[in-house]
Amino acid sequence: MSGRTIARIVAGLGLVILAGCGGGKGENARRQAEVVPVTTQVVQTSAWSDTLQALGTAKARESVTVTAKVSEIIEAVHFDSGQQVSAGTPLVTLRGQAQEAALVQAQATFAEADQLYKRQRELAAQQLVASATLDTQRAIRDAAEARVREMQSDIGDRRVRAPFAGVLGIRQVSEGSLVTPTTVIATLDDIERMHVDFQVPEAELASLAKGDKVSATSVAYPGRTFEGEVATIDTRVDPGTRAVTVRADFINSDHALRPGMLLDVRMYRPERQALVIPEIAVVQVGRDSFVYRVKPDHTVERVDVVSGARRSGVVEIREGLKAGERIVVDGTGKLRPGLKVEDSAAPAPGNAPAAAPADAPASAPAEKATDPAPAGTVRSPVSATAAPAAATGSAG
Repeated sequence: MSGRTIARIVAGLGLVILAGCGGGKGENARRQAEVVPVTTQVVQTSAWSDTLQALGTAKARESVTVTAKVSEIIEAVHFDSGQQVSAGTPLVTLRGQAQEAALVQAQATFAEADQLYKRQRELAAQQLVASATLDTQRAIRDAAEARVREMQSDIGDRRVRAPFAGVLGIRQVSEGSLVTPTTVIATLDDIERMHVDFQVPEAELASLAKGDKVSATSVAYPGRTFEGEVATIDTRVDPGTRAVTVRADFINSDHALRPGMLLDVRMYRPERQALVIPEIAVVQVGRDSFVYRVKPDHTVERVDVVSGARRSGVVEIREGLKAGERIVVDGTGKLRPGLKVEDSAAPAPGNAPAAAPADAPASAPAEKATDPAPAGTVRSPVSATAAPAAATGSAG
């Protein structure tokens, strides 16, 4: 091969390489000139209230397991399962014939001792009986009276009564059965008002106060929310869990809440102003959270943010953004820093152009009627992705 031929081949290869480089630069320039359609929103402050969430256990305001004080056979049962009773209502009567007979004997002894004491007191007034004799008879009379009271109390222990008003549980005994002090007759609960105990982290202790509003939900009643308030804050922090027990009080007039129920408790803090944006605007990559902020030249830049509580499709932004900045809400998946974007949302209804005349051609291009929204206006996207922004006003 001659030198002239080799020179021609080398020159041809050089032209091919230069052409390829030029084409690549043109492609990069074309990509940089692309405008990506997205949905944007101006960051604004909204009313927001922090929420403490915990699991709580419902307890009756008053609760007791009904038992007898003595071992005896049941003579009569005066209640049914699930019955509502008032304080002092008789529940069970135990046999007590022997105690009643002993009471009659004690009363007779007391009557005799009391009569003898009165006679000797009259004689002592006439100085016919020594004072020591009168004192002895007084002691005999007082002992007989104490014996009467003892027997009356013993008979009273054989009548089991409700210690307070409430609802009885399932009856566990029947007439004729032998009960002991450890035998469960029934349970009694005052459920007109319920207590719900739940744990709150030690870090939130300073923000707790008696009277704070609390709401609770139960899987037993889907869609229903029970409203209550903080009644008591425990004086001690559990050293194992570093949490404090909080007791909330709930009105339970319809007896929907029962002791032992598991409740999802939420305690709302005082309302404040916070930066709240749609949750879909936050991009999560590993442990990093960021959003795309739109610059004045319509290009985007990545901004790392620190997010707070999330609720109903919105999230609080604690660091990274300021009110008045515009961010990308929908379409973040196709963005990278430096790309130019435009808001592809339809114009707001208030900014819609006037209707065309009746004789206007039906095929008139719709895009010519588009009027850009005023500066700072937040456009609603066609899709449902921007809907959570409306919920921020009622987040509190």
